[in-house]
Parts: sequence; structure tokens; C-alpha cells
Amino acid sequence: MQTSLVLTVIGRDRPGLVNALSQRITAEEGNWLDSRMASLAGQFAGLLLVSVPDERAQALISSLKELESQGLRLLIERGAGAASTAGRSLVLELTGQDRPGIVRDISEALARHEVSIEEMETSSFSASFSGEAMFEMRAALRAPASMPDTTLRRAIEALATDLMVEIRLDDES
Repeated sequence: MQTSLVLTVIGRDRPGLVNALSQRITAEEGNWLDSRMASLAGQFAGLLLVSVPDERAQALISSLKELESQGLRLLIERGAGAASTAGRSLVLELTGQDRPGIVRDISEALARHEVSIEEMETSSFSASFSGEAMFEMRAALRAPASMPDTTLRRAIEALATDLMVEIRLDDES
């Protein structure tokens, strides 16, 4: 049997961090399954899913925790099983002028309609001609199968008008 471990990792960005993680995972017969990693404001931040034989899980956790002496902070949780795939898969894309509260407003509207954010990526950048601060979001969503298509679309369209942003909501291809 295999144990799933979900790791959150953060520390000052420097060469070799991913290698240090992967060396320890491989040494305990672990398999690196899925990850998201980025350098943000000089900090390395990572989220990863690892599968490891049950009998090696605690040894892997202990080995990874040793990296804390090198300035890496880790949060390690055992997986709770497979995520539910019930419902409809949707993709939300947003682009507009940046301002505080965009993520809050979008996530509040989604939660109100019992839509789960399965994955989300955001970025801010300067508009090419005006130099204005712009914001971009792409999110994979899971909506209840019973929700009429128009319900969420109307809520998102109203929010786009209020936020003065462009929002696209499509079924996942």
C-alpha cells in the first residue's frame, strides 16, 4: 500500500532546493506526483504531492524535516484519499485592472454557489501601453452537477461588471 503526503515548503530561494527535496523523496522510495512551485519575493514556495510505500512514510517525513535545519519550513500532511470528481469542471479566466479584493470577491461568489476552486493561478503585471497595474487569474473549478449553467454565469457576469474586469467561464475542455 502507498501513503500520499502533501507537502508545503517555503524558504529563502537558492539553487538546489528542489534537488534536496527530490533526493530525500527518492531515497525513501517515494514518487513525486504533482507540484506547484514558484519564487515569490525572494522566497521559494512549493506545494507537492508524494506517494511513498506505507512502511517508508514516517522515515520520509523525518528525512524531509531535517531540511528545516537548512532554513526550509515544511508542513507535511498525510493525504485523506482521492478528491471528489462529482460535478462539472469549469475554467474561469479573469483579466482587469488590479485592485485589492478581486480574489476575495470572486471566491466569495463561487463559495456562495457551492463552487470549489480546485486550482488557481494569479499574476500581476504592467499593461503594455499604459503601464497600469493589471491582474490576471485562471482557475479550475468544480461546480455542483445540479446547478443550472445560467446560475453561475449570471453571478459571474454581474461581478465582472462590478469589478470592471473581463471574465470568461467555460466548460473544461
